[in-house]
Amino acid sequence: MNQIKPNSLAARDIAYHLHGYTNAVRHEQDGPLILTEGKGIYVHDENGRAYIEGMAGLWSVSLGFGEERLVEAAVRQMKKLPYYHTFTHKTSSVTVELAEKLIGLAPVPMSKVFFANSGSEANDTVIKIVWYYSNALGRPKKKKIISRQKAYHGVTVATASLTGLPNNHRDFDLPIANIIHADCPHYYRFGKEGESEAQFAQRMADSLEKLILAEGPDTVAAFIAEPVMGAGGVIVPPAGYFDLIQPILKKYDILFIADEVICGFGRTGNMFGSETFKLKPDILSCAKALSSSYLPISGVMINEKVYQALRDNSAKIGTFGHGFTYSGHPVPAAVALETLKIYEERNILAQVRSVAPAFQRELKRFADHPLVGETRGIGLVGAIELVKDKRTKEPFAPQQGVGFQAAKLCQEQGLITRAIMDSLAFCPPLIITEAEIGEMFRRFAKGLDATWAWVREQGLAAA
Repeated sequence: MNQIKPNSLAARDIAYHLHGYTNAVRHEQDGPLILTEGKGIYVHDENGRAYIEGMAGLWSVSLGFGEERLVEAAVRQMKKLPYYHTFTHKTSSVTVELAEKLIGLAPVPMSKVFFANSGSEANDTVIKIVWYYSNALGRPKKKKIISRQKAYHGVTVATASLTGLPNNHRDFDLPIANIIHADCPHYYRFGKEGESEAQFAQRMADSLEKLILAEGPDTVAAFIAEPVMGAGGVIVPPAGYFDLIQPILKKYDILFIADEVICGFGRTGNMFGSETFKLKPDILSCAKALSSSYLPISGVMINEKVYQALRDNSAKIGTFGHGFTYSGHPVPAAVALETLKIYEERNILAQVRSVAPAFQRELKRFADHPLVGETRGIGLVGAIELVKDKRTKEPFAPQQGVGFQAAKLCQEQGLITRAIMDSLAFCPPLIITEAEIGEMFRRFAKGLDATWAWVREQGLAAA
């Protein structure tokens, strides 16, 4: 337990602030890590200590901390037009520019973009669009949306229902109706003994088709997937998985939604994860790296088929009755537009492709560690899964908190990572250098060795 001084920032945080994704009792005991500034891949706490931000915040600060051009873009727009909305035929000039730019960058032909303020809001919008689309086409029964176990699509009532993680449902009375979950395509965890990766991918596709048939194809409207499953543990799909999935969706006239909130804007080595895995979505959601997370903004891109149905139905009803006060807010839009310009001018895709091999090599280097079951990743995102028994893949019991302890011990080494159960995730800023990657994993190695020592001290290691 940390010694928390009265009236300190930590004490005031405990007194007044409810944190997301946090054990409130543990927070009262240990207090927060309070950060005060950042530069590049580093952030600094209130005592001046530097940490490598191995998660780019929450998968999001793609250009690192302290990018002056983004600050200046925000200030310019604040002075010019600090706010306007997009309701009733109105918008700001910079919002128009951003919409045009995004449609030009889309991995497949898209028609329009709708702006929101977070990945959750974007995917909540997606759900409403899917339902509106089905009604517009006179298909009132075709409303079910298939997500996947371990998927992460947000935390609103509807998007938390899409999210396939038990703790996002427990005691929130979720999921809501019309949301169902297919199998998780994690070969290491769910592949059968003797089953090849290709066979596993085929089984996942067969299972999806059986689910569609069991539910009734006339009731299934859409399928949503992250190219790489992020908050579910950085799960890279097995080879050929999406090649098998997409024809099934077409066969039953099911919309394909790509959730690019984490993968979008360079993370996998292409501008979108859809390009990396050859996806052809009808709808695409994006956020996070759209503005390097300097200001909140997200987008939903829809293709012409979806737009035409929405267009005609809005004329029938008299409006497309959806939107947010801050949709297309000009200040975040200006920052997003500047972010996209920086990606192009600095050729961020070339940067990612140049350092990704070193990042992936460093990940794989831990495969032989006695605590490590699997290393996995692509581009500049990855995870290292800790297990009790390497041979049997037996996990630690959740209540033992091994992943949490590992993240805590890494933090003591000056590295911020994220424990997703017992998988330690890495998603550094895209600007990271090869030398900085080496330093990040050197700190991780110390934290991992300290975790192994702790596991043995606690008697948690396999016999």
